[in-house]
Amino acid sequence: MLDVPRLRVLRAVVATGSIRASAEALGYTPSAVSQQLASLQRETGLRLFERVGRGIEPTEAGRTLATESEPLFQALSRVEGVVGDLRAGRVGSLSIGYFGSAGATWLPALVVALRTEFPELRLDLRMTDIVDAEPDIDIFVEYPDTEHSQLVDVHWLIDDPYLAVVRDDDPLAQRAEVPLAELAERSWVDNDIVEGACRQVLLAACAEAGFAPRFVVETHDYPTAIPFVTTGIGITVIPCLGIGNLPTGLRSVPVVSPTPMRRISVAVKKSIAEHPAAERTVELLHALTLEQPYRASPSQAR
Repeated sequence: MLDVPRLRVLRAVVATGSIRASAEALGYTPSAVSQQLASLQRETGLRLFERVGRGIEPTEAGRTLATESEPLFQALSRVEGVVGDLRAGRVGSLSIGYFGSAGATWLPALVVALRTEFPELRLDLRMTDIVDAEPDIDIFVEYPDTEHSQLVDVHWLIDDPYLAVVRDDDPLAQRAEVPLAELAERSWVDNDIVEGACRQVLLAACAEAGFAPRFVVETHDYPTAIPFVTTGIGITVIPCLGIGNLPTGLRSVPVVSPTPMRRISVAVKKSIAEHPAAERTVELLHALTLEQPYRASPSQAR
């Protein structure tokens, strides 16, 4: 394979007709230019220049090689431009994984900000509750004692407490908080699509309080479970992030002794961790979590 820097020197000398002028343009010394030309002649086995008086003149072979190398340098220029754009996060794609309540709460503002700051960046959003995916950035709920892959950087975002959703006419509605054990005899509306980390956190807290929830209705998401509470069929216990704006006639009450608490983090593949858009995504997520009504301190999160 021909040496690209030597071809660049050849093009410059053919274009300027002068070793000295080419050296100044390229930031070389004249002797370095001469050495590069001599090496290229040996490399190609072609006579590329001839001595004319005190200067040199390109041969037909030299002119042809310089002309034919033009598309190569145009392509290299495009590649260099792409590299610069990638460093600045202006092109390429970024996949972001999320679970339902995080998507509804944070993704709209996150995507608007990223589209504004990186307009040529393609965003691929993947709901990891229902799609088996390994996105570049993954907003997720940690399982207890999670061991993270060495291929990702993990950043804690928020500790999200669970609240009981009850009707306004329920005696619990007037309470500032309710011990979890008091919910043992209640009918519960299930609200989890999978036996995942969110379910494990809740069931572990109930076990600590000495009971297992008595589910009378099975739904697969928080927005579906909440309206069932209005019918009086039962209560539901949902993380704060998943409650949103409750319908008229319902109220949420903090659960204590113990408080079920899910730990939400974001994992970033180390291969893209320094990409400006990836760094900005983490910054934006931290800013969005500050707007939540409850946020444990980093020391509490540990």
